[in-house]
Amino acid sequence: MRIIFSGGGTIGSVSPLIAIYEEIKTNQPQAEFLWLGTRNGPEKKLISSYQIPLKQIFSGKLRRYFSLKNFIDPILIFFGFWQAIFIVLKFRPDSIISAGGFVAVPVIWAGWILRRPILIHQQDIRPGLANKLSAPFASIVTVSFKQSLRDFNTKKVHWVGNPVRLDILSGNRDQGIKYFKLDPSFPTVLVIGGGTGALNLNNLILNNLKELVEFCQIIHLTGGKTKKVAQHSRYHEFSFLTSELKNAYAAADLIISRAGMSTLSEIAALQKPSIIIPISNSHQQENANEFFRNNAVITLDQKNLNNKDFTQTVKELLNDSAELSNLSRNISKVMPGGAAEKIVKMIL
Repeated sequence: MRIIFSGGGTIGSVSPLIAIYEEIKTNQPQAEFLWLGTRNGPEKKLISSYQIPLKQIFSGKLRRYFSLKNFIDPILIFFGFWQAIFIVLKFRPDSIISAGGFVAVPVIWAGWILRRPILIHQQDIRPGLANKLSAPFASIVTVSFKQSLRDFNTKKVHWVGNPVRLDILSGNRDQGIKYFKLDPSFPTVLVIGGGTGALNLNNLILNNLKELVEFCQIIHLTGGKTKKVAQHSRYHEFSFLTSELKNAYAAADLIISRAGMSTLSEIAALQKPSIIIPISNSHQQENANEFFRNNAVITLDQKNLNNKDFTQTVKELLNDSAELSNLSRNISKVMPGGAAEKIVKMIL
């Protein structure tokens, strides 16, 4: 069996594909894989850590607003399409699998022209443009949320939940405490800045760091986007984590994050109490709202958020063991489990 995965530009479109890869390897140890990703995205390090062969192709974003890049990116998409044609012809995959990301669009088009079976996965409640452009050419579409069933052809859409990497589920709290040099008697907050929109969230943490470290210790994943430098024995900054992310999760008593679906799915699988600050007026807002409606997370509105309210919310939640337990219990019920297994059964 040969599989092409395509996704990148952000880790969000990569994580569920890694989970599917792990499940296929379990069922088909001799399967061969190839990943088609972006030339400059952050996905290379994560994909390489799983020893998946990676080819980086041209890609462009189709923006719905004016930008000078709109004149250049169609050319990049054209080049990416022809790269994908030759790669698919040479590799001869049995399936092509994507979870969004604009790099996947020319790959899906090439696969359809060459009559390869295609599966795309929709993570967010609101379909992204990349998946809208890809869905008509897919054999199967899977979705994280039941509400998303209405957005795709009823004959090929399936509600499965969102795949989560097995590695994320194998964290060890003691190893996390040792690796990050944490005080086991002090509450630990894991802040996941992510990629898009990370700078505002990162600044929120750094602007309030002096107050926060009085009552908690922080592991901060900045996504490589921060203009400030901070040093404190209770503050631990990283651009990204790969193999140690699982232990960061295990060590954390509370998560503060954006509302990207990969992160939300990992938090749900691990049943971690969380404060979610979605990017305003985006698909993340809808993701966060769904979790909030199920009393599964605390959400904060970035537009109206001030420093005092933010630090007070974090402090009060860390001191409320009943609410932490309630959030932990409820978040595990938002989406069905076993998404990777369900998707791989369809592929096989």
